[in-house]
Formats: sequence, C-alpha cells, structure tokens
Amino acid sequence: MHPQQSASQSYVASLGARLAADECRTWWEDWAGVPVLVGRRADFKWRWMGTKLHLFTVAAAVPEITIPTIATFTDQVLAYAKKTKGGLPAGLQNGVAAFPVLVSDRVDPAAVRWAEAEQRNKWACMARPVVVDSAQQYVGTYRGTPAIGLVYSSYFERKAAQYFYG
Repeated sequence: MHPQQSASQSYVASLGARLAADECRTWWEDWAGVPVLVGRRADFKWRWMGTKLHLFTVAAAVPEITIPTIATFTDQVLAYAKKTKGGLPAGLQNGVAAFPVLVSDRVDPAAVRWAEAEQRNKWACMARPVVVDSAQQYVGTYRGTPAIGLVYSSYFERKAAQYFYG
C-alpha cells in the first residue's frame, strides 16, 4: 500500500475513533466503490430556538481532492443526511448539519480555499466541507461566523476542533 494513502486511511480511522468518543453512532458504507465512514449524533438545545440538530460527519480517503470533488461530495452528503435523518422534515423544529470530509495526499490548494471560504447552506441544512491534506497534515474548513445558521456556529466550531484537529 502506498504510504501516503495509508496516512489518509489512518486519518479516517482516527476520525472514527474521535466520533465514537463523542458518542456518535458510526458505521461504514460503500459509495460507488469508495469506503465511506459515517458518524451521526443529534443534539437539542433551547438556545437553538428549541430545535434538534442532526449532525452527520461523512469521510472518505480519496486519490485526489479538487474543487469539483469536494463540491460534489458536499452535495451528496447533504442529500444523504437529509434523506437518512428520518422524523419530521428538516426545518420543522429540526435541522441537518454536516461535515463532508475528504482526505488525500494530493490536494489542489484551490479546494482548500473553497472549503475555507464559507459554510454551504440549503433549506434547514448546512455543511462545512473539510479538506484534509494528509501529506501536509493540514485541515481546511470554514471557521467564520455565517449569517445563516449563526445560532449553530459555536457548536460547529467545537465539533470541528474535537473531530479534525485532535
């Protein structure tokens, strides 16, 4: 096995351990021949206007990360999370949040900038894409305060620090 690919796979495995330590339910799926780690948890807070937030972390080690790769994966993860969540539709006292995570030793710097630029939002669904350069040991994700989903921003920041910078 290629040592860099091994580093990417090791990162995803360690992410799985961090998700489990945070009481996320974790499992593996096959997405078109790519092993994908899925972590899920749900939290309810009154300060979130009495909503329940379903957080999905979906990660894969891939050969290369480009803007189209992370953008497509982000859309796939949001659609998957919305479909898998169950219960009331998103927006009715519950929302969907996601960390779409791609890990590789070959990362286009533009893909990192894309992930760091903004939170990606759809109706009652928000994502903070994460690009992990396993060769440079660099994690790129949005760390700002968005106008939409502002109430969840500190939650996203806390979970990102716990999951990706550990």
